[in-house]
Amino acid sequence: MSKIWFITGSSRGFGRQFAEAAVARGDKVAATARNAASLTELVAAHGDAVLPLALDVTDKAAVTAAVEQAHRHFGRLDVVVNNAGYGLFGTVEEVTEQQVRDQFETNFYGSLWVTQAALPLLRAQGSGHLVQISSVGGVTAFPNLGIYNASKWALEAMSEALAQEVAAFGIKVTLVEPGGFATDWAGSSGVFAAQSPVYDELRAAVAAGWRHVESGDPAAAGPALLKVVDAGHPPLRVFFGTAPLGMVPQVYAERLKTWEDWADVATEAQRTTA
Repeated sequence: MSKIWFITGSSRGFGRQFAEAAVARGDKVAATARNAASLTELVAAHGDAVLPLALDVTDKAAVTAAVEQAHRHFGRLDVVVNNAGYGLFGTVEEVTEQQVRDQFETNFYGSLWVTQAALPLLRAQGSGHLVQISSVGGVTAFPNLGIYNASKWALEAMSEALAQEVAAFGIKVTLVEPGGFATDWAGSSGVFAAQSPVYDELRAAVAAGWRHVESGDPAAAGPALLKVVDAGHPPLRVFFGTAPLGMVPQVYAERLKTWEDWADVATEAQRTTA
């Protein structure tokens, strides 16, 4: 049976690749973007298989209306992909309050609003798969990306709790954690804080490190996601790309060692005296 998808941020990048992969195999997609005109080519290529919807995910009422419209149009929703998001580049000291709030409004709250709008519909049909597009930066953190990391860590925590809350209703949850891909995430899609020269050396070192990380092909992400949503028992978390496979286990090993090294202090902090 073909699947019905609802995908945010479908104008380009991962969102477009997910939509293309779904319709290419006969699925149908409610594709959203801030500017519906950016979906014209997708609709022209696939016709009625695509429902284009203009949507700003930071507008909660608009999100609810779009999810309900997609459900009415296709009769059900099988896969809901929270893909809309962007990178905020700047050290914790450099970013402005508005930049921080805007980052969370899209990366975290936007995903939350879509999730909340979809859940009653998925629960009523007794099935569905929520796919949250996180990042390798959702399980570890990098200099000059602290607020972006924070937004994805928030998404990770919410989704892990959500998976436990909705499992009994037949609803699955997966966090996709991509590494570096050849999208415009760090280009026109990104927001950049005003730079302080005190962090110039740090920025140069970070940039030099990333130059050694191989970028993935976004076109491969679509077929990869199909395998995830078709699985009988999909994972709660899955990496996309090779970089996280080499990076994250080392981070977790260091965390475990630190907790072990400081176990005496942890015990002391709980110890009571008679």
